[in-house]
Amino acid sequence: GMTPRRVLELVREFRQIDAQTPLVLMGYLNPIERMGHAAFVAAARDAGVDGVLTVDLPPEEAAEPIELMNAAGIAPIFLVAPTSSVERIRRTAQLAQGYLYYVSLKGVTGSAALNVAEVAEKLATIRACTDLPLGVGFGIKDPPTAAAVARIADAVVVGSALVARMHELADDPERMRTEVAAQLAAMRQAMDQAGMPTAFAG
Repeated sequence: GMTPRRVLELVREFRQIDAQTPLVLMGYLNPIERMGHAAFVAAARDAGVDGVLTVDLPPEEAAEPIELMNAAGIAPIFLVAPTSSVERIRRTAQLAQGYLYYVSLKGVTGSAALNVAEVAEKLATIRACTDLPLGVGFGIKDPPTAAAVARIADAVVVGSALVARMHELADDPERMRTEVAAQLAAMRQAMDQAGMPTAFAG
């Protein structure tokens, strides 16, 4: 199975061939707590991690991790939900670095259709509260949705669509690599054509 230490090994391997591309780890609090916040942050710093988004760690409960990450030069990144109030957005933005991750759907990731107009309206509210870049994730499944989000956000985050394809092709690793690379390339091309050359999938 995958563990924080194994993930950090992969980061170190990646950094041997690419020292420039920003790397953000996204996961849950429990594995980090088992490792210990200080040990995790030190190992992440040494591996070359640029940011960490712990999806079930509210910013108001993250004083220790934020202090450790700030000292290590790692950006603490937090979620903003469709239901977040302006006051909460401001508090979150004050504690975050790197970017804010806007959860564009109220349901499970990858499970519903994306309403781009609603996302654009919420992003305008968030931009009034912070100068941090805004990444958008959840519901981005294909090149058209990636392009639509690229027109209104600073970053496009793709996860479930890639994981689902990997799961489908788990018995054929070579085909998996080829088809997932093609899937990403198609999304990237769509985002570039939408006028967002800095868009990324993560």
